[in-house]
Amino acid sequence: MSTIHAPERDAVALAGPPARLLLIQAPYYDQVVGGMRRGAEAVCAGVGATLDVVDVAGGYELPAALRMALLQQGTRYDGFLLLGCVVKGETDHYAFICDAICHGIMGISAETGAAIGFGLLTVDTLQQAIARSSDDKHNKGAEAMHALLMQVALRRRWGIQ
Repeated sequence: MSTIHAPERDAVALAGPPARLLLIQAPYYDQVVGGMRRGAEAVCAGVGATLDVVDVAGGYELPAALRMALLQQGTRYDGFLLLGCVVKGETDHYAFICDAICHGIMGISAETGAAIGFGLLTVDTLQQAIARSSDDKHNKGAEAMHALLMQVALRRRWGIQ
């Protein structure tokens, strides 16, 4: 049986000025989200983009914070990166929280067309989360940043402000 590996991606070349991005993170599992953030920052630095960072209490607050950022007057971001982690427990809480977060973010994305990178780890164990936030090619924060930059590039290509 062969192992499937995530593709290695080169950073997207962005036309125009350097991108200004906002990272909304839920650092409840600080070691995990910090590792994902470092992966995202490395990709961001590689394209010369700037990255502002705000914290929310937990993953459940990510959709509302994204909505607030989109409503914010006076500051324009080219895109938004959301990072968090939910570890499965012994109750149904995990399923409800993950479902609510994903539906919330998808609804905002579909409604607004905002450039969004979504890096929410939904794992069975903390060890799985640590493996996906390590400083290697499997870092999900870096993958989410690549996805965000592709969305920013697409918006710019189509002339969407």
